[in-house]
Amino acid sequence: MTQINSVISDVAGKDIYEKIYHNIQRVMQGQSTAIRNLLAGFASGGHVLLEDYPGTGKTTLAKALAYSIDAKFKRIQFTPDLLPSDITGISIFDQQESSFNFHPGPIFANIVLVDEINRASPRTQSALLEAMAESQVSVDGQIKKLEDLFFVIATQNPVGSHGTYPLPEAQMDRFALQFSLGYVSPADEVQILASQMQSHPLDHIKPCISLSEAIALKQQVEQVRVSDTMKQYLVDLVNATRTFEGVQLGGSPRGSLALMKVAQALALFDGYEFVTPEHIQELAVSVIAHRLVMQPQARFSGQTAAGVVQEILRNIRVPA
Repeated sequence: MTQINSVISDVAGKDIYEKIYHNIQRVMQGQSTAIRNLLAGFASGGHVLLEDYPGTGKTTLAKALAYSIDAKFKRIQFTPDLLPSDITGISIFDQQESSFNFHPGPIFANIVLVDEINRASPRTQSALLEAMAESQVSVDGQIKKLEDLFFVIATQNPVGSHGTYPLPEAQMDRFALQFSLGYVSPADEVQILASQMQSHPLDHIKPCISLSEAIALKQQVEQVRVSDTMKQYLVDLVNATRTFEGVQLGGSPRGSLALMKVAQALALFDGYEFVTPEHIQELAVSVIAHRLVMQPQARFSGQTAAGVVQEILRNIRVPA
């Protein structure tokens, strides 16, 4: 496997990625890994869940991506009293026409930011689940398709925070990635203060790619080759979670598919025409860990889903 042969001759996809990456980096100080992870989820066609404590930049990161693309963007603030119709839309009776007219909800957009997703009730969560799972919503007995480019970025406070509802396993499984931003270094935090003395950097960010370029990026990701050996490797990683001691519910086949697609995105970002073991390993924890359900005794003993995936990565033989 030589780097010379692995470099993509048509670097349009890599160029698109770099334009978005640098545009977001102007807003997000010290979060290069989070930006790369978010773009991997976006380019692979999955949805992303950002979990961290308030004030770490989750919403800012999501908005920076949305503002970097000339596409339709909507934001939904999830609250305990939010109704499914607040997401999907509602039919209103028009007296002049004597008929009901459908008014689309914020879910009918290309990029949807769902802020504090775990503060809404399970009933409202179910409306979002259909949209994420099937790119459609059911309203008044009718199926309404969503946009061709449909990407959900959800943020949540850590489970157990005041006023939160745990997301069901089926909904967690619909997120291609879950990761945290964490706190930036003191030097980067000083830069954040300096950049917001007069205004917020988001006020000045402009679209750097078009909707058609975003779709082209996703299409190029699909063209990145995944050898049978790499497919077997990533399946071995996910399959190992199903028999791991302390794990009640292991990773699903959907998890294997998500891991393959984000690995393809990373390969494209790096200028490769095929996936390497390093691309699979880079986001294995972020793709697999949130899909696992730990047994109660394992949780009490301090075992974590992320730790399980990390141990599996160490134990599974890496293909040559």
